[in-house]
Amino acid sequence: MPIITSQNRTQIEFKSLEDFIEKDNTVRFIDAFVEKLELDKLAFITKPVKVEGRPSYTNQLFLKIYFYGYLNGIRSSRKLAKECMRNIEMQWLCNGLTPNYHSIADFRKNNPKALRNTFKLFVLFLKEADLLGCQTIAIDGTKARAHNSKKNNYNQKKIDRHFAYIEEKTNQYLKELDEADKKEQNDRVKDIESKLEKLKTQKIKYDTLQEQLNQSNEPQVSTTDSDARALLIHGQVVEVSYNTQAAVDDKHKLIVATHTINKNDRNALSNIALEAQENIQTKEITILADKGYNNAKEINACQAQNITTIVAQQEIVNSNAKGTTPDYLVTKFTYNKEDDTYTCPQNQTLKSTGTLHTKKREHSSHQFKKYRTAACKTCLVKSLCTIRPEGREIERGEYADALELNNKNYAERYPEYRKRQEINEHIFGTIKRVWGYYYTNLKGLKKVNGEWSLIMTVYNIKRSINILGFDELMKKLNAWKPEYKKEWLYEQKTNKFEALIRTLFFEYKIAA
Repeated sequence: MPIITSQNRTQIEFKSLEDFIEKDNTVRFIDAFVEKLELDKLAFITKPVKVEGRPSYTNQLFLKIYFYGYLNGIRSSRKLAKECMRNIEMQWLCNGLTPNYHSIADFRKNNPKALRNTFKLFVLFLKEADLLGCQTIAIDGTKARAHNSKKNNYNQKKIDRHFAYIEEKTNQYLKELDEADKKEQNDRVKDIESKLEKLKTQKIKYDTLQEQLNQSNEPQVSTTDSDARALLIHGQVVEVSYNTQAAVDDKHKLIVATHTINKNDRNALSNIALEAQENIQTKEITILADKGYNNAKEINACQAQNITTIVAQQEIVNSNAKGTTPDYLVTKFTYNKEDDTYTCPQNQTLKSTGTLHTKKREHSSHQFKKYRTAACKTCLVKSLCTIRPEGREIERGEYADALELNNKNYAERYPEYRKRQEINEHIFGTIKRVWGYYYTNLKGLKKVNGEWSLIMTVYNIKRSINILGFDELMKKLNAWKPEYKKEWLYEQKTNKFEALIRTLFFEYKIAA
């Protein structure tokens, strides 16, 4: 039976790297895109040229390496360095250069702002390529595990528990030490004394953690990655992680804004919505978000910037221990804006004294007024409305108007809201489940922001190629004239100065 014969390994051939790369290979788009950019204007740090020593690689080279790596599920700098030597596509992309893993790692670590700017610039390219609708934006967040484990994350309750354990064990060992000393059990005495020394060391550790917690004004402290926080993932599951926000355009499900925070979604809406509005350079947009973002203050901040909010309503929770009948929930009370009063289902008027009260929650606070009526004392259906002896009390926050407008939008445009999951949920599914990017590769909020901007840029590149096709996207790229913002250039100058100072300081230490 005939078989396919193999090639002789010692056969000499005349071929170039160009012969191995298909005309529609994604690496060609990566190469063309990076070559199109003026990286100095994106705030990439340029190392000062030294008279002595080995010359440095260009920022273009490292950016190409990371685009290729993240497109192919390779994030480790050591693995990327290997790919530069053994991967034909990477050899073509790098023109045969093979930087070491340390230089590759430093580029990503030192350029988080520049990577964010690169993402924003690519969003502008997508808009010019007519891939964005720039009208409806769906917002959501996903948690990415940090390098910090639960074991190395502490809150006040956990620290107090360790203090209590140390105190209990110390008292126990002291009693045992007295007994052993009376019986002249020298070996036992030495053993207990060593255990007490260990407890003293542990006490010093938790005293230090307590001091850090007090100084940080935060509810928790992490020792491996100081910016990481224990966040609720789903249900009752908590992981030490970061929360990556994404704003997704509804036309082709492309990401138009992203940043990473170390808090939950409650206070995150306005920042990501305003970032999306700025990135796509439009005055009016509509945002869709789930009930985790339902915060009156955040909704008000969006509406103040001509952003129409359609945020799911929170479930109504009864404050009364025995509950309130459906006919007397707060939604059944009518607010009269002209005279600042409420009318209850029994046509009684609830008034306010005008006193402003402050309510704090997590890292935010808001003011509200209370509304009451004396008619509650003689009301025949009081038991159906409230169990308070003084009668029913309604609270109205300072951002209630914005919240009511949002709730009206949600009720009237509910079919539009239902599209939210179709727009943004699959993005996180692709990034985390398919690509495996469910954890961060870096430490610190600033650096994690840079990495996730890189991930989101790569997602947009891959999806835009799938939408338009390679040839059409390349035509649009060749016709594109990038526009850089002045604030990006300012950051670049600052970083250059900082880099120069670091270099001079390092050379001074070597000379000394």
